[in-house]
Amino acid sequence: MHTLLIYDIKYLLRMEKPYIVEKDMAVRIEGNQIAEIGKTNALKVRADEKIRAHKHLVLPGFVNTHHHFYQTLFRNMPHVQNVELFDWLKKSYLVWARMDTEALRASAATAIAELMLTGCTTTSDLFYIFPRHKHLSIETEINVARKMGIRFHPCRGSMALGESAGGLPPDEVVQEEKEILRDSEKLIEKWHDNRKGSMTRIALAPCSPFSVSTELLADTKKLADKYGVLCHTHLAETLDEENFCLRKFGKRPLRYLQDLGFIGKNVWYAHCVHLNKEEISTLAETGTGVAHCPTSNMRLGSGIAPVRDMLDAGVNVSLAVDGSGSNDSSHMLAELRQAMLLQRLKYGARGLSALEAIEMATTGGARVLGRDDIGIIREGMCADIVGFDMHRIYYAGGLSDPVAALIFCASQNVDFSIINGKLCVKNGKLAFRDETRIFENQERISKRILTEAGVAYNN
Repeated sequence: MHTLLIYDIKYLLRMEKPYIVEKDMAVRIEGNQIAEIGKTNALKVRADEKIRAHKHLVLPGFVNTHHHFYQTLFRNMPHVQNVELFDWLKKSYLVWARMDTEALRASAATAIAELMLTGCTTTSDLFYIFPRHKHLSIETEINVARKMGIRFHPCRGSMALGESAGGLPPDEVVQEEKEILRDSEKLIEKWHDNRKGSMTRIALAPCSPFSVSTELLADTKKLADKYGVLCHTHLAETLDEENFCLRKFGKRPLRYLQDLGFIGKNVWYAHCVHLNKEEISTLAETGTGVAHCPTSNMRLGSGIAPVRDMLDAGVNVSLAVDGSGSNDSSHMLAELRQAMLLQRLKYGARGLSALEAIEMATTGGARVLGRDDIGIIREGMCADIVGFDMHRIYYAGGLSDPVAALIFCASQNVDFSIINGKLCVKNGKLAFRDETRIFENQERISKRILTEAGVAYNN
């Protein structure tokens, strides 16, 4: 069994309450699990691999609970830089419809690389664009994630309500409901692994109230309950969505999903920007999770999610980068910083602390994804650990509180990242992939698709 020792750790934050920073610590890993934690002098043992962390803050890897990998192909598109969600979607769908398997594979590699380099060790992804005659499959993403080594919760997304049926997306990117449910069941049976330490767990994710039917939402939840998998969707992201639901269903978005039974401990929503106090209480009482996406909400002018109120009410809130079409980045640490700053804009300087942001991105993410084996550095837990080099100019003068410095100061990349016991980032670089090749491949495909779609490409 492969062994790995992280020793001389300058600052260790286990994310176990009470939260304290321990110094001169060591963590010994056997296989894919944390075997022992103690003072460096007490853990001077032989190991197949050693990492000296004498300049580092070491903590659990971050958990990203909402993304759209494919959108890394479509960052910063000129014609959607200054529009809000519904217009952004309508204009973007027509470009996204040109994706093929090569594009899906490249975009997944780009997204995963950026996540890994910025502290993420577990990620979900909601893939919901299935253009007709393109034969795209979420299995493409799963295979990339497995090769790159990230812990992955792929969400089989769906859109079945096209423009001709009163939905938002064009008909060319929606699917028949029977096809969606059939493929969802196939994916669960082939890929879902509910064992401790599993690297792949499937979730089912009807895209939104304005892109799927009432019947598909209900049938998807029944299928998820049958197999014991989680459900996910976008909810209460914009006032346009709220008005759509009031006009079409006579209900606010949360009430609409609640009446369908699409709520509870095996469900998490992305965004939840526009919630009232009663709805926040409902989320807390039902154990429903939330993925907070601050940068995306700011970028599209959607509003500021009431995270402080949700946390105070006992809602399970996690953090997410969202798709790189509405964020233009998959920088996980930067998302923690944005979350802290945005809540202070809404609630004042005590709106969210640096430690609370870290908690949302570690233990909060683990809870939302239904996992009890990640998010904490503890004996027996999965060995998902990251280290940030704090002896850098960006932190100079800020180390009176090294944990807070990670969030308050400029967001950096990790120096090392261990996922499932394997060193995936070493000396700030991907251990198993060439970043330049990932970039060049992605840029070639992005240019091809954008040019075909008639989007200006000034390069």
